[in-house]
Amino acid sequence: MKTAIVYYSMSGNTAQTAEKITAELDSDLIRIEPVKEFPSEGARKFIWGGMKAVMGNKPRLQPYVFNGGYDRVIICTPVWASNIAPPIRSFIHENRESLNGRSIAAVVCFAGGGADKALLKLKQLLGIESLEAELVLVDPKDKPTEDNEKKIKEFCEKLK
Repeated sequence: MKTAIVYYSMSGNTAQTAEKITAELDSDLIRIEPVKEFPSEGARKFIWGGMKAVMGNKPRLQPYVFNGGYDRVIICTPVWASNIAPPIRSFIHENRESLNGRSIAAVVCFAGGGADKALLKLKQLLGIESLEAELVLVDPKDKPTEDNEKKIKEFCEKLK
């Protein structure tokens, strides 16, 4: 099954996880980046990013290649204020037709909470009832654990 892993990562937690899954599933890795980066430190990071996530912001994205010729798409996003990150929202908006009818799985990484709500909002945005697989990780890069590694392996096994 031809698989694309589409991800946005600010702090590297989601990027590291996406890279591990890509190696395990031999898939294409597509990094999504906004034209204008979000603040990445201090209170502005949480206030600005959270506000943009809650408001459903869709920032302009830097050029990326997604040809839509995939059987499965794994969307990897950090959780911001119980939402998906705005660059992932932009990607979905730009590729809605290409995503229809594809098998979709999701990975969310977070530090504070809201993963269940973010996954629900992702499904709503995609217009689907369920995901092929879901993976929820707490700070996998910043706070590595054997449990997180086990969850990544189980997620990949489910998709093989």
